[in-house]
Amino acid sequence: MRKTFNLSASHRLLARAATLAVAAPLLSILSPETWSPAGKAAAEDPPRAASVPASRELEARYLAPPVKVTDGLSKAGEGYFAPDGRHICYQGVPTGYPFYQIYVQSFDGAAPRPTPPTRVSPGRGRTTCSWFSPDGTRLLFASSHPDPAIDKTEADAKAQAEEDARTGRRRRYQWDFDPHMDLFTSRPDGSDLQQLTTSPGYDAECSWSPDGKSLLFVSDRDGDADIYVADGEDGGNVRQLTNAPGYDGGPFFSPDGHWICYRSDRVEKDMLQIHVMKADGSGDTAITAGKGVHWAPFWHPTKPWLIWTGADHSDPTQRPNYDLWVARYEADPATGTFRTGAPLRITDHPGADVLPVFSPDGMLLMWTAGRDGERSASQLWVARPDLDAIDRDLPAVAPVEAVR
Repeated sequence: MRKTFNLSASHRLLARAATLAVAAPLLSILSPETWSPAGKAAAEDPPRAASVPASRELEARYLAPPVKVTDGLSKAGEGYFAPDGRHICYQGVPTGYPFYQIYVQSFDGAAPRPTPPTRVSPGRGRTTCSWFSPDGTRLLFASSHPDPAIDKTEADAKAQAEEDARTGRRRRYQWDFDPHMDLFTSRPDGSDLQQLTTSPGYDAECSWSPDGKSLLFVSDRDGDADIYVADGEDGGNVRQLTNAPGYDGGPFFSPDGHWICYRSDRVEKDMLQIHVMKADGSGDTAITAGKGVHWAPFWHPTKPWLIWTGADHSDPTQRPNYDLWVARYEADPATGTFRTGAPLRITDHPGADVLPVFSPDGMLLMWTAGRDGERSASQLWVARPDLDAIDRDLPAVAPVEAVR
């Protein structure tokens, strides 16, 4: 299965390597007009997004100057912090090889900078979606290295890359739902590799729960990409959580373990929207709606905030710009109620800003972007958000009476 989407030449970034192109359209959107309060239709005149300063002043208001923290690979992205904040894991394309591999490198939050990466994945096949265990002793990721035709798969990809280089062709971003992709764990140095899934089809987009007792992943074993949960230790006791037509992917447990955020194009193909459901799959709520792409949601560890990537696709004559957006939420696991306020845009760079994640203490923000020039490759960038400024400008969640 293959997913493709149109992106401008300067924005063909890696997107959640594994969700509709690792996320589906993998470079998303969120326009003020498309915001939808928990379960309410966009046509019901949702509140406008928060007012923001002039574009060139916006990012400086909410973020310290971003610092690039990866280098030496053809491109890198989709990074996550270790529980102690002293390492990061991510996917990167090594020079001379066509597919992403998983890397770990040391990280100093007081002085972020590139440090030498260590490859964790086996070194062959497509890999994606790495995640540290809660105690930091294991790394979870997806890999297609068991592909019985790996030599041909690699040769075909290299031949295409060489032909594109010769002709100057720049292809639309795409992510293959590789049928040989399975879940693996290893130590952070790549040793003690253990396979968790063996079902035919694509298994990827994985992460552990905060207590490590459960792991989330995405699989197309039933015909399309849905979200599943399994035992965290060995991947057993698999249960399906979503079963809507279309793509559901990129799931993460909330810090308290009661909720799961994810993205879905069940309403309109390729038009990803943010959803939240309870940890057992009930109480599903659409957080965004409209003619746009919203994806890569992630939880702040201490504040009631969701961050995601968004861009407005409502005007076909305009190039969508992918920026980072934050929304405040209120949640009640007992009733299954989850509501958000209007979103606040916090980046305005002319390039795509995607796949945002917070550090374990919530004091740093890391995301994927190409900020070294118009045609620069994607890398990981880190900035210190002004939490007070964001909190001050974030709209409150509307009272229940106001959204009925």
